[in-house]
Amino acid sequence: MTFTTLRRDALAGLTTAFALVPECIAFALVAHLNPLMGLYGAFFICTITALFGGRPGMISGAAGSMAVVIVALVVQHGVQYLLATVVLGGLLMMVFGALRLGKLIRMVPHPVMLGFVNGLAIVIALAQLEHFKKGEHWLQGTALWVMLGLVGLTMVIVWLLPRLTRAVPPALVAILGVGVLAYALELPTRTLGDMAHIAGGLPQWQLPQVPWTLETLRIILPYAVLMASVGLLETLLTLNLTDEITETRGQPNRECVALGVANLTSGLFGGMGGCAMIGQTMINLSSGGRGRLSGVVSGIMMLMFILFLSPWIERIPLAALVGVMFVVAQQTFAWGSLRVLGKIPRQDALVVVAVTLITVFTDLATAVLCGVIIAALSFAWQHAHEIRGEFVDEGGQRRYRVHGTLFFASTTQFQALFEPASDPMSVLVDCTDLRVADHSGIAALEALLTRYRSQGRDMSLTNLSPRCDALLNRAGVSAS
Repeated sequence: MTFTTLRRDALAGLTTAFALVPECIAFALVAHLNPLMGLYGAFFICTITALFGGRPGMISGAAGSMAVVIVALVVQHGVQYLLATVVLGGLLMMVFGALRLGKLIRMVPHPVMLGFVNGLAIVIALAQLEHFKKGEHWLQGTALWVMLGLVGLTMVIVWLLPRLTRAVPPALVAILGVGVLAYALELPTRTLGDMAHIAGGLPQWQLPQVPWTLETLRIILPYAVLMASVGLLETLLTLNLTDEITETRGQPNRECVALGVANLTSGLFGGMGGCAMIGQTMINLSSGGRGRLSGVVSGIMMLMFILFLSPWIERIPLAALVGVMFVVAQQTFAWGSLRVLGKIPRQDALVVVAVTLITVFTDLATAVLCGVIIAALSFAWQHAHEIRGEFVDEGGQRRYRVHGTLFFASTTQFQALFEPASDPMSVLVDCTDLRVADHSGIAALEALLTRYRSQGRDMSLTNLSPRCDALLNRAGVSAS
C-alpha cells in the first residue's frame, strides 16, 4: 500500500464523514431518538464493518431504511427496547452470515438492481428537500435564494474540480470551500448546528434496561427480524453495486457477520442499528476510497466530531451537504436504464419501473421482494411455454421425444402433448431432453403414466437423466 493510496483513502473517508453527520442526525430524529444515538451507531457500524467486513470501500452507518421500521417500537415501548432489538437484530445478521446465506443475493435479477439504484437515487434527492424547509414551511425570500446559491455552487465545484485536479476529493473541497465562504460573508444560511448539537462524551457500555423475559422477546423479535432483513438486503445490494463499480469481488457472508457484530456492539453502547448506505458509499468511491482505511477514517471521524470538533462541524452549511447529496443522487441514478427500457423485454422494463416506484413510495424490502416475484413469475411463464414434443411411429410403437423443463407452470402444456385415446398400445417417452424440476413435474409424469395404464396401454420412460431418475425413484414412481 503506497502513501498515495493511504492519502486518497484518508481524504475520501473524511469527505464521507461530513456527509454521514446530517444523514445520521436526520434518521435519529425520524426514529424519535437522541441524535447522538445516530452518531454513535455510525461510529461503531462504519468502523467495525470497514475493519472486518467483506467489502472494502463500502460505507455503513445508521441507515434511514432501518430507522423507519422501528419508529412504532420506540413510540410504544421506549429507547431501551430499541437497543435490545438492535442487539437481537445483530445476532440474527451474524447467524445469517455464518450459515453462508449471503449468496442468496444472486437470486436478485439485474432489472431489480437497476430499480433499486434508481429508486434510492430518487429517495436521496427527495430527502434533501426537507432542508429547504424551516419547520413546516418552505424557505422564502433571501434565505431561499442563499440556500439555492450555495447548493448550486457546491454542485458546480463537485462537477468541475475533477477537470482541474484529482489530487483531492471534489466533495471535500466543495464542503470546506462553501463553509468558509458562508462564514466569511456571514451569509444567513442554516448549518448543521441548527439540526442538532452533536457534542457528547464517549459511548458507555450498558445492557439494555429491559426485562429479560419471553414477553420482551415477543415484543422485540418481529422488529429485530424486520431490521435484520432490511439491513442485510440493503447491504448485499450495495455490495453488488460496489463490486460492479470497482470491478472487484466482495465477500457477502463475511460482510453479513461483520454487520451483525457492528449492530450488536452499537446496541450495547447505546447506538442505533444500521447497514450499508448507498449515498455515502458513492461519495467514498467517487472520492477515491477503495480500501478499508476510508471506512475506518469515516467512523473514527464521527467520534472525533462528537468529542472534540463539534463547534466547527456545527458551522458547516447544510446547503453544502445538500449539494453534495444532489450530485450523489445524479451519479447514482442509472441513466442508461432509461435508454434501454424500450429495447429490453417488456417484463424486464416493468420490473425496473416497478421496483423504482415501490422503493420511492414504500420501502426497499417491499420493492425488491415485489421485483423478484415479478421477475420469477415472468421467467416461469416464459419457460413454461418452451416445453414441446414430437413423436414418430416405429413398428406399432409410438415414440415421443419431449424437450424442456417440467415444473409447476408447464405441466398443463406437457399433458396436452399426449393423446392416450388415439395412441397405439405401446408408447415410449424419450426423456433425453426433459428435465423434471419439482414435485409438480413428478406428479405430472405419474398422472400421465396412470392415464395410459388405465386404458390398458403400455407406457414407459426412457433416457432419464440420473437426477430425474433419482427423483422418480424417491417418489415411488415406476418409469416402466
